Amino acid sequence: MTRQPSGAPLATVGVEAAPVYYLSLGDSLATGVQPTGAEEWQFRTDEGYADQLATIAQRSLPNLRTLKLGYPGESTATMIGGGLTTYPHGSQLDEAVAFLRGHRESVVFVTIDVGLNDLPEYVLEAIPAGMANVSRNLPGILQTLQEAAGPRTPIVGMTIYDSLLPHWLEGPLGQELARVSVWDAVVPINAHFREIYRAAGLQLADVEGAFATTDFDTEVELADVGTVPVNVARACEWTWGGAPPPLGPDLHANASGYRVIAEAFAKVLLV
Repeated sequence: MTRQPSGAPLATVGVEAAPVYYLSLGDSLATGVQPTGAEEWQFRTDEGYADQLATIAQRSLPNLRTLKLGYPGESTATMIGGGLTTYPHGSQLDEAVAFLRGHRESVVFVTIDVGLNDLPEYVLEAIPAGMANVSRNLPGILQTLQEAAGPRTPIVGMTIYDSLLPHWLEGPLGQELARVSVWDAVVPINAHFREIYRAAGLQLADVEGAFATTDFDTEVELADVGTVPVNVARACEWTWGGAPPPLGPDLHANASGYRVIAEAFAKVLLV
């Protein structure tokens, strides 16, 4: 509160707005991991979607504060049971519940991305086992968060993009890999996420759509390459998937890609 000068009218007294909170949960995407980050900090950066979404939200919520609880490599299992790092209250989920209960009515929204690390390997054969783990764990995670947050706090997840699309540039074999990656991996994984979030009554940020992930038909110009499908161009421009060593290939978004993800969340949350 601003101190009132002697004799000043009450109308001149300014009161600082109480803080409100954005709670970010999840895995490496929630922490903004990029190959440009410090190795000792698990390559986390301050350019992730959570950071950029907070900046967008602060235009209308200048008193917004952000708490990022995500951790690189987190799966639905470790989110519940812990094991990757130490949280004061136990696991990431325990920590989130404690914060939500302690700040009831002042958390304006929650974002979460988790599930891809449930795949034991990043191969097609691992998808059924990974999605089975997600089916066992994610509904309970969402229900626990909803109960802790209360019915008026939005909790929003996200679909995933395809960082393997830059293989398209390698010729016929790479183009086949790109198509398989989209249609046999990313599309069914996202369909699985949609089913779980829909059942929980929650929304998803359409990152798959923002990256035009399934659009092999629209062609655009990619700098230094030429004409390519728009999904390939966006994956090249917005992820480290096509970057040469030592920075790539890497599955994470770059700062521009994280901005696109943040804007996808904003379309759901800031309307």
